[in-house]
Amino acid sequence: MPVSGLPTLGALPAPAVAARLRGAGLALRCGPLVFRVRSPLASVAAHLAALYRDHPLADVGGFADFVVAVAPVRGVRRWLRPQVRFLFDGEPPFNPMPRAQAPAVLEWGMNWCVGAHAHAWLVLHAAVVARGDRALLLPGPPGAGKSTLCAALVHSGWRLLSDELALVRPGDGLVEPVPRPVSLKGAGVRVIRERFPGARLGATLRETRKGDLAFMAPPPASVAAMGRPARPCWIVVPRFDPGGPRARLEPRRRGRMLVWLARNAFNSSVHGEAGFDRLADVVAGCACHALSYRDIDAALAALDGLAPAMAETHVA
Repeated sequence: MPVSGLPTLGALPAPAVAARLRGAGLALRCGPLVFRVRSPLASVAAHLAALYRDHPLADVGGFADFVVAVAPVRGVRRWLRPQVRFLFDGEPPFNPMPRAQAPAVLEWGMNWCVGAHAHAWLVLHAAVVARGDRALLLPGPPGAGKSTLCAALVHSGWRLLSDELALVRPGDGLVEPVPRPVSLKGAGVRVIRERFPGARLGATLRETRKGDLAFMAPPPASVAAMGRPARPCWIVVPRFDPGGPRARLEPRRRGRMLVWLARNAFNSSVHGEAGFDRLADVVAGCACHALSYRDIDAALAALDGLAPAMAETHVA
């Protein structure tokens, strides 16, 4: 059910966003999860105001799944190579990072919260998009072109469920939408800016631990549909290959894909045998492929070709 009737972050003027972040914080609803965020940094306020403007606000005094903050490191670091910390429940789970990368620190920290603590779901390292209520999972290692492909898909008729983390419900195997900004790296930033001028991208952050990157806001329609889970119907492992074919989609055995996904589950030890069985059921209900591509338009056409072929096979 689409989110409706709730105030969104975009309804707040920029000074109010910054003031709330410095005070009690902002409670952002991302699918089934609520993040309460605090930060005194202008860059964090600008990032949230620009890229989360369509997200509903929850009661800041109510329950939050994750209470987080991005705060400057005190002492000499305030003046010499300034740094920031990500805080979870007031404690820093990571080492400090450069202050100029504060928006990325927030996004990486939020991903960590989900991967490390969202045990109500089986959490997989995969982007997820959907056509209607049928989901396409895109698992892949860093540098595979997963996020660039995900960003292109959600500006080409698919809706965004997640850029990084697939939340699979243990009971029925549906994937919960958690639409948040898509992390684009290196050449992917240029590809999306040029190919999809309507995409909303934040400023490019230089020389992060993942290289130069920029975050893309989830389309408003994807945020509005965050209450609609989707059933996995396709699993495609993408690989960007600048010297390869424009796009080549090849079938993969389900057993091989199950092993791949099991290795990319963040909390398989928590769910144990039941989680593995659920993952096996998910893979059994999907068409499994590998996609090598060097041309984003050819890759989109190849994936669009999957949807009609599966339309009669997987019905919710």
